[in-house]
Amino acid sequence: MPAQKSKGKDGMSNWMSQLPPELHTVPLFELALPGSHDSMSYDLDINSSIIEPDGLKRLSKIYCVRKIVRKWAITQEATITKQLDAGVRYLDLRIARKPNDTNPTRLYFYHGLYTRADVETVLKDINDWAGTHPKEIVILSLSNFKGFDKKIEKQLHTHLLDFIKTLFGAKLAPAWEKPTLKSCWDNGRNIIVSYDYRAHKHVDIWKKINYFYGNSMEPAKIEERLCLALEKERPDQHFFVCGLNLTLPHDARILKYILRMCDNFINVIQRSLPKLLQWVKQQSFKMPINIVASDLVTRNNFVSTIVELNFKKVNA
Repeated sequence: MPAQKSKGKDGMSNWMSQLPPELHTVPLFELALPGSHDSMSYDLDINSSIIEPDGLKRLSKIYCVRKIVRKWAITQEATITKQLDAGVRYLDLRIARKPNDTNPTRLYFYHGLYTRADVETVLKDINDWAGTHPKEIVILSLSNFKGFDKKIEKQLHTHLLDFIKTLFGAKLAPAWEKPTLKSCWDNGRNIIVSYDYRAHKHVDIWKKINYFYGNSMEPAKIEERLCLALEKERPDQHFFVCGLNLTLPHDARILKYILRMCDNFINVIQRSLPKLLQWVKQQSFKMPINIVASDLVTRNNFVSTIVELNFKKVNA
């Protein structure tokens, strides 16, 4: 069966439901799943305070500094629902509480700046999408919690986890399962939530999903570091992420990039992504590939390139 047939009449919005029967009983850990890195970064609020890097927090009141941070923190262009429509099935959601927020449990996403949309609003949008696409399995990774002061940390996590369980309800695939497309479809489950907080004891919530990345702005170094990490640290019988994202330096070397007046992060990513995608295709012949996360997921045929890796299992 040619890989292109997975696109169907609805593009990539229903690609999982259109995979060949041979893949319906393969564990989801063994399928190639396209994901987005810093999935909510398209929504960064230019009027918010700076949450990272730490060295710039004190400059939050200066508009031009916030503008530079935003220009180099945006890694996605499409909204969450458009990412899902495009075929993305893993969402990287980093969560923070704003200091002095009058609502004690309101949370936002962040990457450099806070987002405009709050967490509960976006999760409701994802739930609505999942309800109209019952055969598409969506993995949500909630992590990198910031602003959770120790006095209220437990309360915030409890509130968010309870909200997640109530919102998604029967759609949640329990963490003790070895999920396949068929098992999820048979049980009406199409949401998997990974939550990076060890104190939680919810059987419907999965532990942290390992995210491997190259921690560099240079594609060659990213490829080298990912090779080493995936060979040595790749988990067995669990989800794992191969992150193709570029990473800005955390020291003075960052100035080399952010002071380029006619450049931005999106342009840098666009120049690198085709090479990184070619590397993934080559690696798929050498080692197992599971979730592949990227910036700019609606460009460069990223989603279709990752989805088509699944057909090697059928044609092997």
